Amino acid sequence: MTKNALLAGLRAILPADCLIEDQESQRPFECDGLLLYRELPLLVALPETVAQIQSVLKCCHQLGVPVVARGSGTGLCAGAMPHPEGVLLGLSKLNNILEVDPKARTARLQPGVTNLAISEAAAAHGLYYGPDPSSQIACSIGGNVAENSGGVHCLKYGLTVHNLLCVEMLTVEGERTTLGGGGLDSPGYDLMALVTGSEGLLGIVTEVTVKLLPCPEVARLVMAGFDSVRAAGDAVGAVIAAGIIPAGLEMMDALAIQAAEDFAQAGYPKEAQALLLCELDGTAEEVDQHVDAVTNIFNQHGASSLRVSSDDAERALLWKGRKSAFPAIGRLSADYYCMDGTIPRSQVSHVLEEISKLSAKYQLRCANVFHAGDGNLHPLIMFDSGDPQQLARAERFGADILELSVAVGGCITGEHGVGLEKLNQMPSQFSEAELHQFEDIKHAFDPALTLNPGKGIPILKRCQEYRALPRRHSHD
Repeated sequence: MTKNALLAGLRAILPADCLIEDQESQRPFECDGLLLYRELPLLVALPETVAQIQSVLKCCHQLGVPVVARGSGTGLCAGAMPHPEGVLLGLSKLNNILEVDPKARTARLQPGVTNLAISEAAAAHGLYYGPDPSSQIACSIGGNVAENSGGVHCLKYGLTVHNLLCVEMLTVEGERTTLGGGGLDSPGYDLMALVTGSEGLLGIVTEVTVKLLPCPEVARLVMAGFDSVRAAGDAVGAVIAAGIIPAGLEMMDALAIQAAEDFAQAGYPKEAQALLLCELDGTAEEVDQHVDAVTNIFNQHGASSLRVSSDDAERALLWKGRKSAFPAIGRLSADYYCMDGTIPRSQVSHVLEEISKLSAKYQLRCANVFHAGDGNLHPLIMFDSGDPQQLARAERFGADILELSVAVGGCITGEHGVGLEKLNQMPSQFSEAELHQFEDIKHAFDPALTLNPGKGIPILKRCQEYRALPRRHSHD
């Protein structure tokens, strides 16, 4: 295969403005939200129709060229980093909401539609889309499917996989396939659940049908400050043990509280060592009852401050602080590394205490913001990428957090995915036999191993052609 042959094939398929050849124009595509890993592709293709995607896949398959799909580029595991000898297939131009069906409570979407745009389109019918990642203003539904994204409301309303009805995708050969359907169940194996979270290794998503939820009659947010992380962690367990499933139950430590408050001015108690945000929704009577129960639980566990939102504007302001936590940390450090491990709720206090010890060991600050209700951690490790020693320590710090998550009965990712970032931790989570099974599934969908190669599954000796990309750090 020569670049000229690939260029000739793609020029026959795509308009000139849908193909990016020069390296300078390819720079915006060299990485996703994890800036530690960067690579330029051979070419960038930006198709405008499903038929064009199909033709690009067929062309690349015939020439044996790797293909890496990319949505909005907000991912945090280097899952959308290009292959240096392949095509970066951007799906951002397929951004139409094809249908909103208020009777069926569904929406049919192209993969480039942003997460927030779904709820905005459904709002006229009193409906919304449940999963709400912090990046929802920018992240695309196709990327949400690829990573099985969650968000602050996933505790009650589930991850992406729980909110899908149908996914249309193209195989590596360009064949159209429909997984799921209009009903609540479909015959045969649940391949839609297999594809959801598969990180672009098994196919290219071209259309998604999601479930929509009725907007709750009432939603109120209880904010509680605590003098210790352990007290806040124990309060989380007590809420769930009481049979209350909040719409969202988030936790922030002292450093995250201070950064978010300085950034968003949401009224957070800056003296607190830990903060819980507990949203309760439903009928007015149900919410009133649950607010009383939750405030009692928080008081019983030593809450140093309590605040209950009085209206939607105040609730939105309190959430603004939590959803602004990532950019807020960006004001404190030249760079930060956002990890993503999941642990049992009972281990929250222990793990946060261990992360504090690791912070001292590696001499790097770490702010903790996470979905406390389902144990999905998002430690933010602060460092300066211009200092190679700090960068190396940040990576070791992150790896130790993932190993700790596995050791306490959790896993190495909740919603960010494995990508390139967590390949080294996969053997900690899975046996060699299990990794071989993953590879067999990959091989069944993609025999030539050209869809997003080197991501998600560690390279095993029996697949010599399944080559990992070298780790590259750029500090320009």
